[in-house]
Amino acid sequence: MSQVPDLQSFREGMARLGAAVTVLTTDGPAGKHGMTASAVCSVTDTPPTLLVCVNRTSRSHDHFAGNKVLAVNVLAGRHRALSEVFARQNETDRFATGSWTRLATGSPVLADASVAFDCRVSETSTVGSHTVFFCEVQAMAQHGGQAESLIWFGRDFHHIASD
Repeated sequence: MSQVPDLQSFREGMARLGAAVTVLTTDGPAGKHGMTASAVCSVTDTPPTLLVCVNRTSRSHDHFAGNKVLAVNVLAGRHRALSEVFARQNETDRFATGSWTRLATGSPVLADASVAFDCRVSETSTVGSHTVFFCEVQAMAQHGGQAESLIWFGRDFHHIASD
């Protein structure tokens, strides 16, 4: 019988759980902001809802909580550099990288994202160090061409594509 893992063991285990790399963006009264994240998943398709987890101590947190809207921009292999720009703590103009548009909520949407989900935050929950944002999809944009994704696995980026 195993016991509850310590912090390091848990992090090692999570490194084996591949996840899509996304850039979360928002704009509104709390300001325009974006960050790289992999803690995103589907909750339900009726209504279409995602969950997004953001550390409460992150400087990004209050932008998402205050604006109550966000876009989940799912990245493709060609976006690795963009993901690194949005992951840096000291980046002043992250949106100078990439081409941006807007859909229903006004959150910035990456024009050539593999897929972008434009969402309104419908509910939040505090779990440990993070806020879980439940996000109802208001609009969606899908980039044509081959389906592909940038994945974070084993503490490194990997590019996958359909045949």
